[in-house]
Amino acid sequence: MEALDLNDEIESRITVYRETSELTLLNATAALGWQPVASDLFALLMHAQDLFALTSGAFDVAAGSLVRSWGFLQRRGRTPAAADLEQARTMAGMQWVEFDPVGKRIRFTRPGVEINLGAIGKGWALDQVVEKLEAAGVKSTLVHGGSSSVRAIGIQGPDIPGRSGWRVGVRHPLRPGKRLATITLENQALGTSGSGTQFFIDRGKKLGHILDPRSGLPAECVLSATVIAPCAADADALSTALFVLGVEGLNRVAPPGSAVGAMLVLPARGTHAVRLITANLNDQTLALEPGEGVEYQRFS
Repeated sequence: MEALDLNDEIESRITVYRETSELTLLNATAALGWQPVASDLFALLMHAQDLFALTSGAFDVAAGSLVRSWGFLQRRGRTPAAADLEQARTMAGMQWVEFDPVGKRIRFTRPGVEINLGAIGKGWALDQVVEKLEAAGVKSTLVHGGSSSVRAIGIQGPDIPGRSGWRVGVRHPLRPGKRLATITLENQALGTSGSGTQFFIDRGKKLGHILDPRSGLPAECVLSATVIAPCAADADALSTALFVLGVEGLNRVAPPGSAVGAMLVLPARGTHAVRLITANLNDQTLALEPGEGVEYQRFS
């Protein structure tokens, strides 16, 4: 129960839906000057800055003004007026966030900047829960934050020869209820990003909740992006970045020989047909479900 309580505690600290959370208070005051930040949250934000640089801005926790402009902060999407979107863009970006590593302080160099940890916070919480479980002597478990964030330690079931890891299903983005693939996690985390369930329709066009921070517009062209990484925070963040970047992002997110694996699901010709592109995933890690309408390609 202590581990589960920790997850709730972290959520209460970093949510933007609670007026008294640490993150909400930081957003309200950081444009006024340097603000002290708890050591663990400061480290997370510093890491988010590194991921911002790694992905050339495709992952950006300081794009809260864009999330608000599109109505996703109120959990009801709407297309903003062009002028409103442009104003939101001028206030978005980690380039407006300054860090004081010695004093563990942060300030915003532009009014209106908002940090939103929705694309990394859930994974960060899972990592801390797993750390607590391991400290308590737990050798094997699967911890998840919904269906999009998973962290595994140990093996699934009895420790017998030939058994390894935990098997986690990846859903087909165009066929609700159907599994597209199974991935075996060995002391790893999995994050999946997609717009299949969180979207709205505007003039007949489906617009998802994952925004490209560079343009301020909903990311398109990718159906889902899955990343396997050593920690859940990275799996969540990098799957979001990969959803935004598409195929060109595979070398950034999962370069050959790295500890990060990835799977992109793209639309293909035919009803419910998809094209899979993977990086750093071998046959022991990835098992595709049988069926038609799936093209498969290894990127690396």
